[in-house]
Amino acid sequence: MIDMITGRPVELLPDREAATLAAWLRQHPGVEVICRDRAGAYAEAARSGAPGALQVADRWHLWRNLGQAVEKTVTARRANLTIAHPARTTEEASTSQASTLPPVVQPVPEKKIIARFREQHAAVHELSGQGMSKAAIGRQLGLHPATVRKLAQAGTVDDLTAKTEQRAHLVDDYVEHLHRRWNEGERNATGLFREIATRGYQGGELAVQRYLRQFREGRGHAALPGPKPPTVREVTSWVMTHPDRLSTDEASRLRQIRDADAGLDRLTAHVRGWATMMTELRGQDLEKWIVVVEQDTLAPLASFARNLRRDQDAVQAGLTLPHSSGRVEGTVNKIKRLKRQMFGRANIDLLRTRVLHA
Repeated sequence: MIDMITGRPVELLPDREAATLAAWLRQHPGVEVICRDRAGAYAEAARSGAPGALQVADRWHLWRNLGQAVEKTVTARRANLTIAHPARTTEEASTSQASTLPPVVQPVPEKKIIARFREQHAAVHELSGQGMSKAAIGRQLGLHPATVRKLAQAGTVDDLTAKTEQRAHLVDDYVEHLHRRWNEGERNATGLFREIATRGYQGGELAVQRYLRQFREGRGHAALPGPKPPTVREVTSWVMTHPDRLSTDEASRLRQIRDADAGLDRLTAHVRGWATMMTELRGQDLEKWIVVVEQDTLAPLASFARNLRRDQDAVQAGLTLPHSSGRVEGTVNKIKRLKRQMFGRANIDLLRTRVLHA
C-alpha cells in the first residue's frame, strides 16, 4: 500500500485477501480516499474496513479492461477486416504468376496448435452438454480451469484460433517474393534467404526453411499470396489510439474498416467517447455512456458497460478525480526486483523491511 500524497510505501500485506486489508484499515482509521483496481476483494475490504472512505477506480485498469473488450469485439468481426486490403485483380495476378502453375496436390496440414484447440473445444462442449461442471471437465481432461472456461465461452474454434492464425512472422513481408521464386524453380532455402536478406529481411535462415517446408514433398506450388489483412491486434491498437497519433496509413486503413463495418465504426466512436471522458475527467457523462453502449449489439463492449454498474461509484470517481494508482504500479515493479534479488530465499518479514525502508 502506498501513500498517494508522498508516494512512499506504508505497508506490505502478506496476501490479497479482503479480510487482511479490512483489518489493517480498521487499525489505521482516518483514510479518506482509497485508489484501487476493480478487484472485488479490494472493494469489499474498503467497504468493511473504511466505510467512510471514497473509493476511486484506477483509470489505467479501466482503460485496460476496455481494451480487452475492444479486442474481443474486433475478433468477433474479423471477417470484415479484409476490406483493408482489396483483392488482387485478375490482371495483376496474371502478370505476377503464370496461369499454368500445377494445382495443389495435397493440402497443407493443419497446425498442431490449431488441431489441439479443435479437439479440446469439442471435448469441453461435449462434456458440458452432458451436464458436467467446468471443474469436473478440467479434472477429466487435465486442463487448467481458466483453459476450460475459455474453451466453454468460445462459440466456435475460430474464436480461439484467430490470434494464432494472424500472428505476425518474420517472413511476412517477403512471402510474395518467396512464392514467386519458388514457382520459378528455386528450391534452395539458403539462396532464397540471401535474396530476401538483401531486401531488408532481419530474421534468420531457419525461419525461411520452416516457411518453405510446406511446399516440399509434393504439396504443390506456392500459391500467389493475396494482400494480408490487418490483424485483430493491429485494428485494436488503431481503435485505442488517439486519432492524432495514428500515421496517415493507419488512419486510412481504419477509415476503410469503419466504412465497411458499421459495428466497428460504432465501436471506434464508443472508445473515443470513453477516452474523452477519461482524459478530460468528465465522470458526470459515465451514466450516459453506459446506457448507450448497453443498448448496442456489440456484446463484449456491452458486457464491459454492464460490469461497470457493479462498481459505478468508484468508476465515476476515477473518471472525475485526479487520483491514480500509477505510483502503486511503480512500487510493484520495485518489489518484483527485490524478490528476484533474494532468489525467493527471504520471508515476508525481510521483504517488508526492504520495501518499507529501501
